[in-house]
Amino acid sequence: MSIKKAINDFFGRVARLLKGGGDEALEKQKKQGKLSARERLDGILDPGSLFETDMFVEHSSTDFGMDSKKLAGDGVVTGFGMVDGRPVSIFAQDFTVAGGSLGRAHAGKIVKIMDASMARRIPLIGINDSGGARIQEGVDSLCGYGDIFYRNTMLSGVVPQLSLILGPCAGGAVYSPALTDFVFVVNKVSNMFITGPQVIKAVLGEEISQEELGGAMTQASITGNAHFYAESEYEAFDQIRKLLSFLPSNCLEPTPEHKPVDPSRPLKDNVIPEDRRKAFDVHDVIRGIVDGSDFLEVHRHYAGNIVVGFGRLAGRTVGIIANQPRVLAGVLDVNASDKAARFIRFCDAFSIPLLTFVDTPGYLPGVDQEHSGVIRHGAKLLYAYSEALVPKLTVIMRKAYGGAYIAMCSRHLGADFVIAWPTAEIAVMGSEGAANIIFRKEIMESADPDATRAEKVKEYETKFANPYVAASRGYVDMICPPGETRKALLNAMEYAGGTDPGNSFRRHGNIPL
Repeated sequence: MSIKKAINDFFGRVARLLKGGGDEALEKQKKQGKLSARERLDGILDPGSLFETDMFVEHSSTDFGMDSKKLAGDGVVTGFGMVDGRPVSIFAQDFTVAGGSLGRAHAGKIVKIMDASMARRIPLIGINDSGGARIQEGVDSLCGYGDIFYRNTMLSGVVPQLSLILGPCAGGAVYSPALTDFVFVVNKVSNMFITGPQVIKAVLGEEISQEELGGAMTQASITGNAHFYAESEYEAFDQIRKLLSFLPSNCLEPTPEHKPVDPSRPLKDNVIPEDRRKAFDVHDVIRGIVDGSDFLEVHRHYAGNIVVGFGRLAGRTVGIIANQPRVLAGVLDVNASDKAARFIRFCDAFSIPLLTFVDTPGYLPGVDQEHSGVIRHGAKLLYAYSEALVPKLTVIMRKAYGGAYIAMCSRHLGADFVIAWPTAEIAVMGSEGAANIIFRKEIMESADPDATRAEKVKEYETKFANPYVAASRGYVDMICPPGETRKALLNAMEYAGGTDPGNSFRRHGNIPL
């Protein structure tokens, strides 16, 4: 073959492959409001930075009714690129090619890019849009899933892994995203479930729509499988780029440096309501302290009684965990414990300091919580904080009662620096409950029980429900007004060095125990 003919043949092949499943399939994808695989890569990566690999990997078979036409790229696009000038590895399943089904060659391309992510120590981004295992390939497709799951696990805690669900993700396929660090979903586009509505109806007789069963909001708010929810694919791309701006490329590198800026909405001393029974929004506290008031919340729609996410102090990324008084008074429960524990372990795996804001009356009581395993799940939070080797700073804003006081990164779980506001109430339980127990006899025998109760509540508050008792024991390092908190934290960050494990570059993975 002449050089000219060979080159023309090359461009012809490339042109065919760039069309994925063909014009008709691409048009169908578009009518469903979905972008093509390569449009998605272009939307995430810096313009012109995609370096595609294994474009010419194809599979053809006549087994089990498959037609003999070749499957472009075997239904997945893989390669490398840049996000804000930093390298990432990336793959995007192509639903226009055999429904994005996973066969041996398809899995091989993903595995190859995952191995490259490990070798180069760069983040991995996976775009899932697949009908599942390619049935015609039988056990080979199952082998492919197993290879991917194994590498997800080996990459955990080494490089950040991000999964974007932009279509169906069903059956065994859901476990790869579940093994990654952060999952992104898009309204009316994403679907995740082990068994679909038809199987559920056939087996259990229950009827449910695909959207209700495993749609984006279901995964973001009910199951907690998704960490970020977006209304469009482009919004999800922006979320990915923003998240990566807070994260290191791997567990050995520092987080990206940014120029320190003061909060645009500095914290005021009156952030706590005069009536201690009234709630306040902890987001106001967080944005009043972090650089530029810029806070990227994670798991925003799930377990709202605790808030987690990323911000910066003096240009350095910090992971933030905060009780939210506006939801269930900020109590700890099964879901809140799981949500916080996993986030803490991710931050520790990638050497991101932890900043905790406390205002919680305790663990949520009730038969449902006890039978759901609040003891086991609550222990995850204790373990995660205790295990964390990164600098840990804690701010006690108001209520810090009982076991929840301990669990929210108290000095006793290894906090490097504990700040309390003058409004802090650190005690075994609330003043009214404690007074009713301690002074029960006096109140019952009093000529005016209500007046005596009020007097004893006030006495308990004065003696115990304040930060000065804990400070006198050394459990609180500093008491300051809310408006001085940022300054105190900036100083504390200079001296809170964390603990060096000294025995392995890989701290641990990111799956809660």
